[in-house]
This record gives sequence, structure tokens and C-alpha cells, in this order.
Amino acid sequence: ALKALLAGTRYARHQIVSTRVRDGSQVYDSRNLVTLIPEGFQLLESTQVNGEFVPNPVYQRTVAGDAEPRRLNWERPLLWTRIASPDGVEMHILNVHFKSKLATPADNLMSDRYTWTTAACWAEGFFVSSMKRVGAALEARAVIDFIFQAQPDALILIAGDLNANSDEVPVMALRGRTEDTGNGALGHRVMMPLENNVPESSRYTLFHHGRGEMIDHILASRGFVQAFSHAEIHNEILPDESVAFAGDEKHPESDHAPVVAAFHDDLLKPHPMV
Repeated sequence: ALKALLAGTRYARHQIVSTRVRDGSQVYDSRNLVTLIPEGFQLLESTQVNGEFVPNPVYQRTVAGDAEPRRLNWERPLLWTRIASPDGVEMHILNVHFKSKLATPADNLMSDRYTWTTAACWAEGFFVSSMKRVGAALEARAVIDFIFQAQPDALILIAGDLNANSDEVPVMALRGRTEDTGNGALGHRVMMPLENNVPESSRYTLFHHGRGEMIDHILASRGFVQAFSHAEIHNEILPDESVAFAGDEKHPESDHAPVVAAFHDDLLKPHPMV
């Protein structure tokens, strides 16, 4: 379906890398992540990460009355792609989609897929979703630190639907600001949200109950920021996804606005050591 969509566009000849089911036989079955690699760029390596850097925690639901603890999976893997520019500059692209803020469903706590039997049941489902979302962010940050450990000046981009605003825990975990770590020696590992380049009044990717939320992000390492030109958020015709009857039939386009970041090519070329 994606190849059909891209046919006839400038992206049709890009190499497609996507998340896949565990045996690698087909693309991931739910909310598949896709990274496109332009012509002339070389794919060096592609890896899926889901519990390898941060083991999935075990939790025993108290309200649900679980007899035994259950392992919490992040639900979707991180897609880590290592590529090289035509001039041989290596880059790391991390493609992610964190758990939504909707409560994780539980059959024995719901009368139907939308109705919880008690508020406490819903609250525990909401708590479980929060753990999944923050846990996936922690693992993504662990991958970022793993890359920096080997390459202190690494070019890293992490992008996707984080289901979190800029000041919420998942995004703050990815940023790793010096103000939070208290360690100036880690300053080169800070990841910067590129949407800060967009005026605050236009800085949103989801429209919910009449309010804009910035939950889709592109964060970049310092090396990428040096090459950064500008960011755009195309939310001009974004519908309110929360209004009644706002289904795919009336609004077939995505209810998330695209986030675009542009970079200067010449700054991504190798430079001689001074």
C-alpha cells in the first residue's frame, strides 16, 4: 500500500526499511514503522529494539486482582537505522511510536471495549499505559547513550509519535538536558526538539477537544542541529479528532500533522580535522 502511495513521487525510488514480526517474514502487524532512505545513501544496518536494552518490567495488577505478575511489553519496537550519506557521513535514525494515553484494556474490567466497570479499573489501565510509554522512552534513551558511548559526536535523529507533549516525561527522558542530569560532562549527549523553531501558537500536531497538542516530535543531536535549517508543522487543515462522527469516512487523512525538518547538505559532509 505504501509503495502504491509513493508511486510517481520523488520518494518512489527510496529504499524502504520497516519493522517486522519476530520471524522477519512480514512487516509488523500493528502500526508498522517505516524509514525511507534516499537514493545515494547507503543502508549500513537496521535493528529493531524491544526490551533488549531495558528489560520489560513485571507488574501485578492490584485492582484487576491478578494472581500472578505479568510482563509489560512496549507493544511496538523501536526501528534503529544506521545510514551513510553519499559523502560517507554516518547517521543514526531512530523511528518510534510510543504507547498512547488511552488506558490499556482488560477484558475482566470492561463491559465492552469502551466502558470500564469502575473508575479505579480505568485508572489502573491508564497507569499501565503510562509505564509502557515511559518504559519505551527509557529504552530509546538507552539506545541513544549506547550510540554516544561509541561515538561522542554521533549524528542522531529520533522521530515519531511519542504521545507526549514536550514537557512530559517521555520527551524529557529523550532530551537528557543538563538541567535535569546535573552533569555538564553530558552536554554533548543532549537531544534537542526541533519544533522549538516553530512559533508556539502553531506548535501542535494533534487537535483534541479544541486544543492543540504537540505529541509528534523530531529530536536531534548537536551535530545535526549544526546542520539544521528550519522545521515546519503542517497542521493547516487538521481536524479535531475528538468531535462526534469524525471518522475516516469524513476525514480519511491522518489526524496527526506532519512534522518536517530541513537540513543544509554541506554541513553533513566530512570536514578535515583542524
